[in-house]
Amino acid sequence: MKIADRPVWRSLLYVPANVERFVDRAHTRGADAIQLDLEDSVPLAEKAGARAQVASAAERVRRGGADVVVRINRPLSLAVRDIEAVIGPHVDAIAITKVDGASHVRLLDELAGEREVLAGLPNGHTRFLVMIETPAAFLAMHEIARASPRVVAMNIGGEDFALECGMDPSDEALMMPKQQMIIAARAAGVMPLGYISTVADFSDWGRFRAMVRRSRALGFDGASCIHPGQVTIVNEEYSPSAADIAYAERVIALDQAARLAGRASFQIDGRMIDIPVVQRAQRLLARRADILARQARQTA
Repeated sequence: MKIADRPVWRSLLYVPANVERFVDRAHTRGADAIQLDLEDSVPLAEKAGARAQVASAAERVRRGGADVVVRINRPLSLAVRDIEAVIGPHVDAIAITKVDGASHVRLLDELAGEREVLAGLPNGHTRFLVMIETPAAFLAMHEIARASPRVVAMNIGGEDFALECGMDPSDEALMMPKQQMIIAARAAGVMPLGYISTVADFSDWGRFRAMVRRSRALGFDGASCIHPGQVTIVNEEYSPSAADIAYAERVIALDQAARLAGRASFQIDGRMIDIPVVQRAQRLLARRADILARQARQTA
């Protein structure tokens, strides 16, 4: 099975699949992905009804060009029903909650493949975002990230993870696990998603922006949003800034000049520039190109 290149998901806006007013306006929010939720935001008594609404909701929320991710439930009995109901042409990915290990991912991969055949979809249409929420999953992150070619992204569910570890969900407590997750994701070639701090507090937008900027500097590619007001900030901060782009272009131009002169390093404003710095500039410009391509599709 071959999976397409990683998507650009700077922002993933949570929308309860059973709340019509949120579903109806989701496509206007500017998020790269709409994350229809069947898990924590849906009461147990309403899960079956929410599951039945996903196919219609997915088609509607993608009207603005966003990808659609569906966050499914745990235990397995609910997860199977969710996957059977939501696999379809308008659902791009499934967020697997409380992943146990690689075998858990492979089991759901098999089920997703069966449902894709029944839906007339190509094998591999549905991607996976794997959510690390227990100590056991944390210790198996490297295997989980490689368990299936469907896996394109990974994050740590901070509140659940802290609960299972018996610690407060503070910045200090979660810093190390989240940095380890970033490294595991990069090693497997999947996107690390999230924030270095909590997403729950959006009472101060300036403080929220500073936190997102710090998260990007630490290696995250994108993150979930629980409030529409977060989307613009997250999109901006998980994109290269104008200053970043100008500097990267300068590095590339001077690198080309240095190579013509037979040199592999040079200096900019008193700073030594060598191969890793040049490669960082190349990756930043490639990231910018991917973002522009997504924006072009969303406005087409």
